[in-house]
Formats: sequence, C-alpha cells, structure tokens
Amino acid sequence: MCLAVPGKVVSIEASKAVVDILGNRRTVDVTLVNAGVGDWVLVHAGIAIQVLDQDQAAASVAAYKDLMDTIGMG
Repeated sequence: MCLAVPGKVVSIEASKAVVDILGNRRTVDVTLVNAGVGDWVLVHAGIAIQVLDQDQAAASVAAYKDLMDTIGMG
C-alpha cells in the first residue's frame, strides 16, 4: 500500500520545494508537477505527484488529523 500526504508549498528553488506537511517542513522534488508557492501538493516518497485544489487539500488534511487523533498522535 502506498501513502501520499498533502502539503502546502512554502518556497521553490529550481526543482525542489519546501513543503509544509502537517506542521513539518520537508524538501520535496516538484519536477513532475506545475506547482507554485501557496499551492497544495500530494507528496509520496519525497516527490510531489499531484497538485490539489483547496477542497481536496482540506479534506485530506482533515482525514489525517482525524487519524492522528484516533491513534493518539494528535
């Protein structure tokens, strides 16, 4: 099973972006997507694989927060 997480692009330099994923910042490869600062992306294995619209991002973040609360990590 693969898992991808939503994150908001904070900055971009060349093919790398700093992405905020649930409060943690990670450097992510954005070669496969056309993302800009402020966009939400779906990240798998350090690579942005899809740009999300605001509604998709909000739903994904809410689902992850619910999961974290359920397992006692929220």
